[in-house]
Amino acid sequence: MGMRSRIRRGIRAVLPRTRRGRRRTVQLTAAACTLALLPATWMYAQAAPRVRDVADVPAAPVAVVFGAGLVNGTPSPYLAHRLAAAAQLYRAHKVNALLVTGDNGRVDYNEPGAMRTYLVRHGVPSDRVVLDYAGFDTWDSCARAKRIFGVDRAILISQAFHIRRALDLCQAAGISAYGVGLAETHDATWYYGGVREVAAASKAAYNVLLHPDPSLLGPKDHGVTEALRAANTGARR
Repeated sequence: MGMRSRIRRGIRAVLPRTRRGRRRTVQLTAAACTLALLPATWMYAQAAPRVRDVADVPAAPVAVVFGAGLVNGTPSPYLAHRLAAAAQLYRAHKVNALLVTGDNGRVDYNEPGAMRTYLVRHGVPSDRVVLDYAGFDTWDSCARAKRIFGVDRAILISQAFHIRRALDLCQAAGISAYGVGLAETHDATWYYGGVREVAAASKAAYNVLLHPDPSLLGPKDHGVTEALRAANTGARR
């Protein structure tokens, strides 16, 4: 028996035998898909008015740059794009400090450190870059930005498929923000990110409703306050 024949027989074995049963199965599948998409649709609608580009985003004291992975210890292409946008915002006097938030859960994986290195190489003074080593996911990054670093107003930077979820989560954490959503080539990473956002939307809805503690809290960090003070008291470089 050929592969196609075996697949057809398997499908027939799973599907109900009656027309009414098959119709019911289709209806239930459609309802389940609709319910699965509701959180993502809600997030899109809520955040859409606050998504801008680098040129027209309103100024804010701080830009929050979310991690997007390292390749051989350096920022991945998606992360490098986020960091380049952050440096552009700094040069345009749209922000005075940058909070880079990512994963440093292992000694040999320092995402925030690599992010700062990139920014300094691209003209941002090191004392204007603040590191959050425990930004293990978007909710952790937003909650820690507010509770640990005292961020009240910010520009968020990420890819377009992720920025709306980031905006909703940071708003739930108590941060007033606009987002810069970066466009990317529709490659495999882009499609994976879009599919992942649908799955992540349900977890985001849970975070918005219940406000759980981030994975790691720790003591208050005054790095953002000090970076803003340096920007206000010293000449911009």
